[in-house]
Amino acid sequence: MDIDLLWSALVLPLLRLTLAISMGLIVGNLIEALNWTHTMARLASPLIRMARLKDVSGASFSMAFFSSITANTMLAEAHDKGEMSRRELVLANLFNALPTYLLHLPTVYFLTVPYIGDAAAVYVGLSLLAAALRTLFIIALGRLTLPPIPEGCVVCRLQENGFKGFRAAFRLALKRFRTRLPKILYITVPIYVAIHFAARHGLFARLEQFMAQNVGELSWLPASALPIVIFQMASEFTAGLAAAGALITTGGLEPRFVILALLVGNILSSPMRAFRHQFPSYAGIFSPALALRLIVYNQALRVGGMIVVTYGYWLWAF
Repeated sequence: MDIDLLWSALVLPLLRLTLAISMGLIVGNLIEALNWTHTMARLASPLIRMARLKDVSGASFSMAFFSSITANTMLAEAHDKGEMSRRELVLANLFNALPTYLLHLPTVYFLTVPYIGDAAAVYVGLSLLAAALRTLFIIALGRLTLPPIPEGCVVCRLQENGFKGFRAAFRLALKRFRTRLPKILYITVPIYVAIHFAARHGLFARLEQFMAQNVGELSWLPASALPIVIFQMASEFTAGLAAAGALITTGGLEPRFVILALLVGNILSSPMRAFRHQFPSYAGIFSPALALRLIVYNQALRVGGMIVVTYGYWLWAF
């Protein structure tokens, strides 16, 4: 084993990646802690009206920028009191996926950049486009299926979770950083090392031959992109990013294929991961049957939006 080659090709890039991830997490967590979405919630109030959602749905939408559990609790209580129908409950819950996504958008972007560089803007932008398409679909569905509503106060409860000051925001960002960084590195380092040695020993060349013979459904992806999809399905998003970063660093994969593989991995991995993480909290707020139905609706809509965006990107980039 050549120590100099190991240092320049593996250790040094990994150290740079760790530093970049650390800085990205700090910045992303700080933006989250500063409640940058406070203004977004106010700007989104016309969308609430366009979807013909009631005040309680609008308040829940605003609260989802800060706590999805609080937002869902508001919907469940309103439904139990007879203030909203089952249909509006479903649509409001689906609509709340947008603020939940926007809340974590800075962290997702600043976490993705160290791994895949400029391709991060394209990948995150495509994910945001999919979220926007889902929101437009829900607005159209609400206007078609819900009755008109009178004017009211949609964002009255925003001040309950307003800006608490820079010092408090920095403490919260630092707390999140200390929690997230060890978990990310625990996944990133071994995967990065594994991808590095796999590429050097010709694993992807053999994998390409295997794919050509046995995996026709994904044969349109390069063989070297398959580990990105596999790691996302077997573990989590950070694992797929680690594989993507290693492949880009070694020159084994073009950025456009990395983006496509991340999108495909996102589509295939999200439903089961969402069920695993969301069902316990959903079942504690709604009835188990309704909780399962809401998760199925959310994931079906999410996967549909991602498929449309992925297909559009494939047509544009290839």
